[in-house]
Amino acid sequence: MDVPAYTPDDAAVPGGEVVLERSCTAQDLGPKLNRTAADVVRFLMQQGEMITATQSLSDDMIELFAAELGVEIRMVDPGEEQEVELLKLLDVVDDMEDDEAPIRPPIVTVMGHVDHGKTKLLDRIRNTNVVDEEAGGITQHIGAYQAAHDGRSLTFIDTPGHEAFTAMRARGADSTDIVVLVVAADDGVMPQTIEALNHARAAEVPIIVALNKIDRENADPQKVLSQLAEHDLVPEAWGGDTIVVEVSALQNLGVDDLLDNLNVVAEIEDLRADPDGRSQGVVLESFLDVGRGPVATVLVQRGTLKVGDPLVAGAAWGRVRALVNADGKQVKSAGPSMPVQVLGLSDVADAGEGFVVAPSEKIAGRVADKRGHWRRQANIGRDAHALSGGARLEDIFTQIQKGETATLNLIVKADVNGSLEAVTESLRKLEREDVKLAFVHRAVGRITENDIQLAATSNATIIGFNVRPERKARELAVIENVEIRSYEIIYKLIEDIEAAMLGLLAPEFEEVVTGDAEVREIFSVPRIGRIAGCHVTNGTITRGSKVRFLRDGTIIWKGEISSLRRFKEDVREVQSGFECGIGLSDYQDLKEGDVIETFEDREIPRT
Repeated sequence: MDVPAYTPDDAAVPGGEVVLERSCTAQDLGPKLNRTAADVVRFLMQQGEMITATQSLSDDMIELFAAELGVEIRMVDPGEEQEVELLKLLDVVDDMEDDEAPIRPPIVTVMGHVDHGKTKLLDRIRNTNVVDEEAGGITQHIGAYQAAHDGRSLTFIDTPGHEAFTAMRARGADSTDIVVLVVAADDGVMPQTIEALNHARAAEVPIIVALNKIDRENADPQKVLSQLAEHDLVPEAWGGDTIVVEVSALQNLGVDDLLDNLNVVAEIEDLRADPDGRSQGVVLESFLDVGRGPVATVLVQRGTLKVGDPLVAGAAWGRVRALVNADGKQVKSAGPSMPVQVLGLSDVADAGEGFVVAPSEKIAGRVADKRGHWRRQANIGRDAHALSGGARLEDIFTQIQKGETATLNLIVKADVNGSLEAVTESLRKLEREDVKLAFVHRAVGRITENDIQLAATSNATIIGFNVRPERKARELAVIENVEIRSYEIIYKLIEDIEAAMLGLLAPEFEEVVTGDAEVREIFSVPRIGRIAGCHVTNGTITRGSKVRFLRDGTIIWKGEISSLRRFKEDVREVQSGFECGIGLSDYQDLKEGDVIETFEDREIPRT
């Protein structure tokens, strides 16, 4: 079809800066610049861009047409301008503090380099053992907890140390009153230490340094103090104003001293918040629970959040069905500085979103729907290069060697929203001129049959972070020849994808599932502990097998089967369709409905 050439006319163009929404169509763009949609289409076709009047335009296309007319523009995300009006509708209060309001607990964020002992320190403060539950001993979610010292409450936020979780750390700093910067006395200031320090400074909050692992033989506190001084954290002992507390989380040394200092700083900061009125705060983390639906961990910053409140967080909304505190107990309300899990939202809220209790359920739904619409508009066209011709991970290097620009189509599933975000952003950083990444689908939750079907039609590789495929999904993946790669530690995921791009993939070991057993009943056996009464639903369960323990499709523990019984007899294996009793090597948190999945590692020959 012959298209008439676009010829610039003498029609006036807007003076001053014109605000344009990203992903707008030619029908939207033309009138804003005193032109028709046909003018936009003709001009872009001359530039080799074949578009229609109703197709979303890329930033480059919009800028190109504006430059042709000599118009100065500013692009905003869809809904950004309207968001101001929505906040008025919600009657959001900007000032979170009131000089006349009651004192509130300080929100303390614990930051530092990976493996410097942040979570272990919190274990001591809370008397828990969170660190053993983390894959590789590395914190990969934001954990929010409350503790008391000398009759005063303190709220702690534990942030990941790995570089991939920058955004999660930034959220922690944005939501905090005091930062505890944990630095290992035997390791010193490291890259993520500096990054965490920058986040804390950007948030303009007091910083206390916890000099951890002081009990180590090779600890060198003076060297670390010198490194801190180089980054303008001059210790009080050296005439500066930075509080440095020597601690050993492992030996429980100096922890009370640290808490004393936190109380003193909190008193100086005079932190206050009004517990009355409609609640506001921030979403720290969110995930999809099969039994409970979307679950959001929120931090209340103002007012009191109550069961039954109509709440809106970004594009998610709903009436609060239940509130669960940091100890796993249901509560009826949560005041300022209290972290709680919220049940009852319509969707998985984005981590980092502000939340507010709306004047009514109707307004909450209306605001969330509008935000959802604008965000969908913003995403139109993003990752549009995800085509069925994209290469799978195992084929990517072959395509590069041929001199072609390869597109790696990915479906990413993760256990929680923050992990999904961190994995996505880390993968985006791996893009090169000859390798583009296209995210066909990203979501929170287990890997399903729908994911397999989507991967098959788009030739995508599925990346699972801390989640596993359902049994039927696993079987379908074999039939459809869909590659699923599961990871529990983010740097291993990144290393694998980067190695594939460079053609340096090490011998790959496939985790072949050998059996599934569903927990039907729990028994307590003297001198042995808790035993899971199970029904073997698939394959064969063998004593000594490696095992993954799944709850709602999420991996919560890995280890080995220590005992296997049929009735009262010890047996070596149990086939599908039979009942058995399973004892796990060092795991006791068993619940009905959990799944025990056994597997073995087999090397995959490379062709």
